[in-house]
Amino acid sequence: MAISFNQIPVDLRTPGQYVEFDNSRALHGLLGIHQRLLVIGQRTASAEVEAGRLVMAVTPEKIKKMFGQGSMLTSMLLAAKEANPYTETWAVALDDDDAAVAAKGSVTLSGDPAQSGTLNLYLGGERIRILVQDTETPEEAAANLAAEINLHTELPVTALVDDTDTNKVNITARHKGEAGNHIDIRINYFMGDSLPEGLGVTISPMKDGTANPSIATALAALAEEQFNYIAMPYTDNSNLNLLASELEGRWGPMRQIEGLAFTAAKGTTAELSTLGDARNDKLISMLGTGKSPTQPEIWAAVYAATAAFYLNIDPARPLQTLELIGVLPPSFGDRFTREERNVLLHKGVSTCMVDADGRCRIERSISTYQENAYGYEDPSYLDMNTMATLAYIRIQVRARIAQVFGRHKLANDETTIWPGQAIARPKDVRMELIALFLAMEEQGIVESVDQWADQIVVEIDGTDSNRVNALLPPDLINQLRVFASQVQFRL
Repeated sequence: MAISFNQIPVDLRTPGQYVEFDNSRALHGLLGIHQRLLVIGQRTASAEVEAGRLVMAVTPEKIKKMFGQGSMLTSMLLAAKEANPYTETWAVALDDDDAAVAAKGSVTLSGDPAQSGTLNLYLGGERIRILVQDTETPEEAAANLAAEINLHTELPVTALVDDTDTNKVNITARHKGEAGNHIDIRINYFMGDSLPEGLGVTISPMKDGTANPSIATALAALAEEQFNYIAMPYTDNSNLNLLASELEGRWGPMRQIEGLAFTAAKGTTAELSTLGDARNDKLISMLGTGKSPTQPEIWAAVYAATAAFYLNIDPARPLQTLELIGVLPPSFGDRFTREERNVLLHKGVSTCMVDADGRCRIERSISTYQENAYGYEDPSYLDMNTMATLAYIRIQVRARIAQVFGRHKLANDETTIWPGQAIARPKDVRMELIALFLAMEEQGIVESVDQWADQIVVEIDGTDSNRVNALLPPDLINQLRVFASQVQFRL
């Protein structure tokens, strides 16, 4: 019997006791996987980190300095950190596009307050409050409102009293681009909010923002670094196409640095359906936010961070009912009905629900994939759990083969292998794979291994005698999403 040593020479003649260590059989069970979250977004001119540079985001104060107070990227990162402070988080900043235009809106005050009171204005879901005295004119209140808005440098907007109508406050998005069109302006969101009697408020919604920056620079910055989850702030087709193409390449068998992207979109059922119909990406999930006061990019960051935390714990466990911390739901009359949410789930749009406490919770997390290459409906990549589970299986298979057979010779199945020899046969690899899948069955990743284990094929390649080919037909575990019952009672 010849033992395959890794470090001790076979022609050693100097006396001594030589002991080496081999860790190929040291690990048992499944590999613990460290995952990372990436957030993409725009920076401000005051940012310390240049655009297109990949950096780790750690503490709130450092994040504000790196990407600018009130920037899109800073707001997204702070929201992601609040929802999930544990997953390692990285960021890539973008500059506003040179050809872009910033969205604008306005708040116009009118009337004569009959009594002093509080004006509650919400900008992107953030509340701004000013005291309106019964002796104030609308012009004076407008000046106070603009000043108060500008004191809050964390807001996605700036304010300026109109040169002509001095009772009007012009609101301008901090960033240029289409994303600014979705910054919500409203008064009296929470129960108990009210206007001072006699004060009138007219709101002109944010609009006319054009040209999101291209994410091509951000994607180039990633190089071959793997990010398991990506928070994507934009839903324009140009950027989604870039993201989808990059993700498909990362999932390929030659790169194997897979990741999933999460974005969010604001709009009516019809608008979101149109947006969902235009996509067919199995690696991107788009959450419909309805008329939420919170900007879609903040939803995207929270959605991605929530998925990152829980899918890392268990990629096969559904995300339904998980709270999306920090985002505000639409007002009561604007929330999607069950019928509307069902429509969206057939249009590639993920949905959320609102509980009795007003907390937004994931209802179903799906990809935008809807049809196969022939145009027929195909639910094989419907749920995000499917791709998350496949990613988990692949890394476990790769890690197990590398760990156990990293420096082995290869022989056919008829060869006798003596103990201690670093030789692998197809049947040895097959047995190791079966053991691995049994471990994954125990963890609830696959099911019924005994029913399909005999379908695992492992063989030496017919052309390259140094290569082993394997066919793995795992039955992925499913998720309990719907319970249907008929109560056939008796009297």
